[in-house]
Amino acid sequence: MSKKYTFEEILQKDGKLIYKNKGTSMLPLIREDRDLIIIEKKSGSRCKKYDVVLYRRKSGEYVLHRILRVRKDDYVTAGDHCTYKEYGITDGNILGVLTAVVRDGKTVKTTDKMYLLYTHLWCDFYYFRVLLLKSKAFCSKIKHKLFGKRS
Repeated sequence: MSKKYTFEEILQKDGKLIYKNKGTSMLPLIREDRDLIIIEKKSGSRCKKYDVVLYRRKSGEYVLHRILRVRKDDYVTAGDHCTYKEYGITDGNILGVLTAVVRDGKTVKTTDKMYLLYTHLWCDFYYFRVLLLKSKAFCSKIKHKLFGKRS
């Protein structure tokens, strides 16, 4: 029987973590169970706005979200597909930083120009994005109430 390692143990041992993400909070950037993500161990320096960080909540849950604001003692984060912000994430919570996504066999580094363009468009218009996502969810809810779930 093989031992299961925590993300912390893997990052400590290898300095890098490669895995398929669970959850939809980072759509459209990261597709659940399809794209590989590459997380590198957090260095001693503070993270920057727009970094996608892997952190552990006080509840023990692992989360991969983007930094929207850097404050003196903490960060404000949100998933790219989320309509809420999370406050109070500290450097002590953060385990690593996303450095690349492997999508359909192609590696997209977080330093690539198209990735940076996506990041700015998606994050700089945060409130428009929230309106868009909430409108989409509302329309979907109405559709299901009117027509029921289709198989």
